[in-house]
Amino acid sequence: MAKSVKAKAAAHDTNFFGDVCAFFDKAASFTKHPQGLLNQIKTCNSVYRFQFPIRKANGSIEVIDAWRVEHSHHKLPTKGGIRYSEMVNEDEVMALAALMTYKCAIVNVGFGGAKGGVKINPKNYTVGELENITRRYTAELIKKNFIGPGIDVPAPDYGTGEREMSWIVDTYATFNPGSLDASACVTGKPISQSGINGRREATGRGVFFATRECVSVPEDMKKIGLTPGIEGKKVIVQGLGNVGFYSAKFIQEAGGVIVGLCEYEGSIYNPKGLDVEKVFEHRKKTGSILGYKGATKEFKNSSVGLEQECDILVPAALENQITIENIKRIKAKIIAEGANGPTTPEAADFFMKKGGIIIPDAYCNAGGVTVSYFEWLKNLSHVAFGRMDKRYEENQNRTLVDTIEKATGVKLSADQRKLIVKGPDELELVNSGLEESMVRSYHEIREIKLMNKKIDSLRTAAFVGAIDKIAVSYMNLGIFP
Repeated sequence: MAKSVKAKAAAHDTNFFGDVCAFFDKAASFTKHPQGLLNQIKTCNSVYRFQFPIRKANGSIEVIDAWRVEHSHHKLPTKGGIRYSEMVNEDEVMALAALMTYKCAIVNVGFGGAKGGVKINPKNYTVGELENITRRYTAELIKKNFIGPGIDVPAPDYGTGEREMSWIVDTYATFNPGSLDASACVTGKPISQSGINGRREATGRGVFFATRECVSVPEDMKKIGLTPGIEGKKVIVQGLGNVGFYSAKFIQEAGGVIVGLCEYEGSIYNPKGLDVEKVFEHRKKTGSILGYKGATKEFKNSSVGLEQECDILVPAALENQITIENIKRIKAKIIAEGANGPTTPEAADFFMKKGGIIIPDAYCNAGGVTVSYFEWLKNLSHVAFGRMDKRYEENQNRTLVDTIEKATGVKLSADQRKLIVKGPDELELVNSGLEESMVRSYHEIREIKLMNKKIDSLRTAAFVGAIDKIAVSYMNLGIFP
């Protein structure tokens, strides 16, 4: 999930935080809140930039650049991932923190937005060195009160995962002995470290739910010349990390046809479809998606893969992948933004003028923070979802089935009985909660757009909804009478 050389250059040339603010300003014009309140919502409340030294395995000392940005304190704790990348800079971290604020508001998750970044390429460090970097980064956050279950709760992002989250929670617990809620200081942890089932695939599953809801509305699909439903839709996915892989997997399982996959080393295409799991295994063995036998076309220039025939394009890599330079060659009718900021404002405007639909990142990839919210709640309650009521529900269901069988004289098969009686486990409850959040939020956004004919996009509608919710929070706090 890395960028091409051109994309990297574009990222440096683009003001990512400025792009987010431009989206905000456009949406704010459709609200009636005072300018001072809008300025408070838009600005980053706290920007912590720091450096720290680490000793490398060869004995040399390296100074690491790092950031933690808390964008909005209208709700606490703040929430946002930690990114490990050579491309990390202050502008990017501020932009991602702002997007987290709006994202949480859009899907009705009670957090303010935050983000963290460490300017390294993880591939250039040993596991021991990465552990030292992660623990030192955490220690620096603790010193400045930038981490804690009720203060600021990090999560995985590009370049980090469950392993890094385990190191963070252990470091936090070491600095806070006896803290009852220490495990709630970070989400995205392994199950063995008080994580939650379904978190790893949550963002990708959320992208699937968002895409499915979009294509399920007949009148919207009629306008762009598509039939309703995900089945049979031709989809290209950029990125085979957690988000891209699970987005593609769930879309494929629902009947969508994954015709193209793009990664930093190139892209592959087959109009009849690619087997996502087989491509993933091929890349695991060879280090590249290129050379996969099931592809009819392959391109060493990864961005060319985005421009092939499809109905839906899912950019699930990094920001600024779809620009005014390549949007004119993109043939998709729907862009589902699995990544943060993959489409520049100019490209988005051009695409929508052509009649396309963009499912905005601030909503589309909110599955991760939604399930992170569930994990945080689990850590605070110290009880896994389903543990208290699973057997009770099964006993109730069994009694109901027995009563129906007795009244009707009809006996169910063992498999039918098992299916009906079964109580939900944690994964099923998490997925149900995620689906409810994504489905409800999509139709909230769509309703805002329908209610105001001047709102031209789902993105603007999503921002309008987020701004209204955040503004109400601030006003109820008494800061703005």
